[in-house]
Amino acid sequence: MSSIEVPTFPKIEARTHANGSGEVTINGTSYPIETATLEDARAAILARVAETAGKMQRPVRVTTTGPDGEWPLIVHPDGSVEADNSLPANPAPVEEPDPEPEPAPTPIDSVPAHAAPPATPAPTAPDGNAWVRQAPAPAQEFPSRREARQSFLTQEQIEEPATQGWRGTLTRFGIRMSPSESERAERSDVLAVSQHWPGPRTIAVVNGKGGAGKTPTTVLLAAVFARHGGAGVLTWDNNQTRGTLGWRTEQGPHEATLLDLLPQVDRLLSTGAQSADLAHFVHHQTRDRFDVLRSKPMALAHEQRVEPSDVDAIHAVAAKYYRLIFIDSGNDESDPMWLRMIDHTDQLVVATTTRDDHAEAGALLLEALAERDAGSAELARDAVVIVNQADPKSTPAELARVADGYRSIAREAVTVPHDPAMVDGVLRFGSLRPDTQRAWLAAGAAVARGL
Repeated sequence: MSSIEVPTFPKIEARTHANGSGEVTINGTSYPIETATLEDARAAILARVAETAGKMQRPVRVTTTGPDGEWPLIVHPDGSVEADNSLPANPAPVEEPDPEPEPAPTPIDSVPAHAAPPATPAPTAPDGNAWVRQAPAPAQEFPSRREARQSFLTQEQIEEPATQGWRGTLTRFGIRMSPSESERAERSDVLAVSQHWPGPRTIAVVNGKGGAGKTPTTVLLAAVFARHGGAGVLTWDNNQTRGTLGWRTEQGPHEATLLDLLPQVDRLLSTGAQSADLAHFVHHQTRDRFDVLRSKPMALAHEQRVEPSDVDAIHAVAAKYYRLIFIDSGNDESDPMWLRMIDHTDQLVVATTTRDDHAEAGALLLEALAERDAGSAELARDAVVIVNQADPKSTPAELARVADGYRSIAREAVTVPHDPAMVDGVLRFGSLRPDTQRAWLAAGAAVARGL
């Protein structure tokens, strides 16, 4: 283990005394140690340093000074300790104890029957380093009385009868039938998108090519989650150059955009603000039950320039009032506004069609994010790809080819068949064909599995 590279930050030093006292200093802050023995002092110091290693999620270095000399150590988050061989140790010289006279033999019948055997000293490393140790064994846990007792309220969950196909028909005639595997799979997907997660979640829909299906993907994913999971879902047009989210969704009784919301951020984040105040700025979708924060596509890009700090402000408002935030992104992956969106993202969704240029642009985006930083690399690795058959002339084989090409670089790839209701105009989930609705439900469940 000593070959592991361990940073020198934070700076940690420890001192022990023979009477069991000592102190550990972490980045200049001293923590006194008061125990009964030297061994207890060592254990208390190592516990404090291991806690620091756990917070930093990596091993840390510590230099100890005491009656046994000076020992540089590496302490791991699990509590194990090894000698730091990259630095010299300075052990205290070993003094030969004076020979003691042999005690007189004790008569056998004078030794109490309950006498304890002599204590065995704690093992030390071959070089005399008493600090080195393995990770402490976890304490054995015993179930409480309530955990050990079976509750009288525990009942086997009874599966609801079939509602679809011939099985559903027989159920309606009074013959109870279990659901088919396809109906069970659909119920599982509905359960996935119906969940409420602790804290808000942000889903960014991306592709560097225009026309790859980002806006339909944003709208229909939001509809799936809002229809099954209830209110608290927002779509946000994070686009410097004529975002079309507002063109594909219903308009409320006003024409407000994110440019109208930005001056009101402080008020909306204040303690006196109410969720109903957002109705001045967002456009509610009456059938699909989510809200839309529009950009202003009629304005030129330089007239509605949004800075990274504005993205932070809008996201703060969205995260205060909504549980799910779906962001429809622009095409410029180098735009600071686009990059700031990535910093707020919990789940990445790549939208693409069967066109080779759309598919290649999405794949290149994932590869670029993998090189950006650790957080972006994790987003790319856990991305969900949704392949939309936008062209009615494309075949199921082409859909499968694109999806298969993504499965080596993303967590999941889902396909959606062509549907005329997705081509133009306002998008409504209820206008889609049943097969298309089922495909979007499966896509939503894939996204939910990453939240």
